Amino acid sequence: MTDRHELQWRTSSRSGGGNCVEVAFDADLVHLRDSKDPSGPVLTVDRAAFRDFIAFVVENGASEG
Repeated sequence: MTDRHELQWRTSSRSGGGNCVEVAFDADLVHLRDSKDPSGPVLTVDRAAFRDFIAFVVENGASEG
């Protein structure tokens, strides 16, 4: 894996209010972190799992809570 500081982190253009998840793509992996804690933990999944997650959210909707 690439060093987390070398990754190109980005947030959704629809994000706002400071409660954002940042994503970075590296080869076949997707890294996710809390934008409020960039030095905190990073969740890493493969691209297929990330696509499945996005498809699930699109199909079932996202709930705020």
